[in-house]
Amino acid sequence: MNSVNASNSHNISIVHPQYFFIIGLSGIPYSTYFYVFLFMIYFITIIGNSIVLLIIALERSLHSPKYICVFNLALADIGETNALIPNMMKTFLFDTQNISYNACLANMFFVFFFSSLQSITLVVLAYDRFIAICLPLRYHAIMDNTSMFFLFAAIWAFNSSMVTLMVSLITRLSICGSNAIQSYFCDHGPVYRLACNDYNLNKSVGFVITSLFLIGPMFIIFLSYVGIFLALSKITTWESRLRALKTCVSHLLLVGIYFLPICFTYLAQLLVLLTPNGRVISTSLAYTFPAMLNPIIYVLNTTEIKNLLRKILTNRASPIGEKI
Repeated sequence: MNSVNASNSHNISIVHPQYFFIIGLSGIPYSTYFYVFLFMIYFITIIGNSIVLLIIALERSLHSPKYICVFNLALADIGETNALIPNMMKTFLFDTQNISYNACLANMFFVFFFSSLQSITLVVLAYDRFIAICLPLRYHAIMDNTSMFFLFAAIWAFNSSMVTLMVSLITRLSICGSNAIQSYFCDHGPVYRLACNDYNLNKSVGFVITSLFLIGPMFIIFLSYVGIFLALSKITTWESRLRALKTCVSHLLLVGIYFLPICFTYLAQLLVLLTPNGRVISTSLAYTFPAMLNPIIYVLNTTEIKNLLRKILTNRASPIGEKI
């Protein structure tokens, strides 16, 4: 048994391992190709979200509450992807599956922090659509850039404090048996279940975090769209209804690709009892695919960004046409 820290509290020895061993995929031939596939997702994600960040930062017409949300979502996508995939590449492609105790806790924090940020940002986008459709005359009074900056500052502070609490409670656990994590990163559940002492507090906090950043956001988004559809039902013409609903398409797609894979993974784990390899594949795809698809959805389904890109391409092509 390897240990770095050992302390006594009420005659109970708390033992922290020097390192954890991340199992990832085991017993699957050609699993390297799956990690290479995830690296391709990583490359597309970083390029796509970086382009969205640059477009919003440089184009003054996009400095609006809605695009502050989109900017924050792109930051969260880049942060979560960087917390997951490069570590996986280092761990499994280069056969360094050992990760130090402190590095493991840091990895856990960043994965769950940026994931929670994605979830809450989708809630803020739902609120933005609710105000735009249900209270259009008051939209600019309620939704302005200053209030949006303060809102996201509060979200970052709250999310980081909650995730810090969850991660810090891992230090009260004594890992005196196996140090092998049945996951592809330092996942909260697989880590606290390695403990030899009581981990009910960690389990309860994990449930609270899931409720705050998964169940709660889905419920709030559902209620916001109930209000939106009620407001749309009062519009007399179908053309006006469809025009208003079209502004929600991008957000609904983002909500679907983020929440549905995670929910299906949780349900499969509860109902079918996924194998460790099945859980690794399903959760890794559920975490990484939304971050890759988000910028694609916003570029293809947002009129403002499409018009801006068309304008940029036209301006670059026009000097060539003049020369010809």
